[in-house]
Amino acid sequence: MAAKLKLAEIARRTGLSIGTVSRVLAGKANTSAHAKQLVLECARDEGVLENIATSRVLFNQVLIFAPARAYDARADVFYYHVVQGLKDAFRPHDTHLSFCSLEERDSDAQLFLKCLADPAVDATIILGNDDPKIHELANDLGKPTVLINCQDRAGKLDSVMPDHRQIGEITADQLLALGHRNILTMICLRRSTMERRLGGVRDAYSAFNLRYDEGRSLITTSGFSAEEAEQALDLFFQTRGADEIPTAIIASGNLMVEGVARALQKRNLRVAEDVSIISIDGLAQSVVDGFALCHCHVPREELAREALVLLQRRVAHHDAPVCNVLVCGRLESGNSAVRFAGNKPRPAVATHSHSLFYGR
Repeated sequence: MAAKLKLAEIARRTGLSIGTVSRVLAGKANTSAHAKQLVLECARDEGVLENIATSRVLFNQVLIFAPARAYDARADVFYYHVVQGLKDAFRPHDTHLSFCSLEERDSDAQLFLKCLADPAVDATIILGNDDPKIHELANDLGKPTVLINCQDRAGKLDSVMPDHRQIGEITADQLLALGHRNILTMICLRRSTMERRLGGVRDAYSAFNLRYDEGRSLITTSGFSAEEAEQALDLFFQTRGADEIPTAIIASGNLMVEGVARALQKRNLRVAEDVSIISIDGLAQSVVDGFALCHCHVPREELAREALVLLQRRVAHHDAPVCNVLVCGRLESGNSAVRFAGNKPRPAVATHSHSLFYGR
């Protein structure tokens, strides 16, 4: 009864029919932009949005900006799955998604303005963009905006991203807890998000009262491909002595693990038995023949669901404080990373029989 009274009051104040008010609050697409604006402003005043903001999507069209490679699983499997997660998150709602390619840096500002200024677009999600000009333009246009895996340094836009520092820390911590001290980290540092991940690795070393030596323990790459990882590790081995072979390797991506495994095989080094491997990725499948890959799961679809919640919150509470959500990684065990056995005793003679010690 109270809900009907609220609808009637909103209809009276806006001059619209109860049916139109109901369709707007139900998130239906068959309402005009003007009617929607009137209803939402009045609904905020009446407190109606408090109860429906997290259960209904109150916008008809959402524009998603992402780098071109995000639409091809072979080009960027992480971003590809984030985009698929956005499609899944919005599928139950009467919301149209449109997509536009926008690169991480030196983005096409004119294209961005043209697309976002479309009156039909109610809100936008920006994926993996580090261009401060784009963030500033999005804020100036005033439409609800959420950033995924990037952050507005001016602190004016809501954002959600993996907690890269936590992900780096728990990954390195796993190997350090297994007794490894000669650990090689292979990572692509083309974005600040990966810098945070490396910062987490350093944090893990500090927790064990160890100094992180980048000159000895770090390989940086320009991308995440298996071929580049193989070449980088080959070069590392060419410039190091036999006593400097790492006992464990952190590869920042499952594709990188493929290259690492091939480089180890060339030198007759066995995964786990000679060199433990742990991956940082969002994929659960093994990429090391015969081994269940130990890896840290980086959230992907989870980012999409949180972005939807942030958009709903921003529509319902347009003056709410800016929110930055960090989604933690999850360590998945596997037999590609084992306890370091370097300190075990190595007897001159060993047999499978105890008769040498106890007699017959």
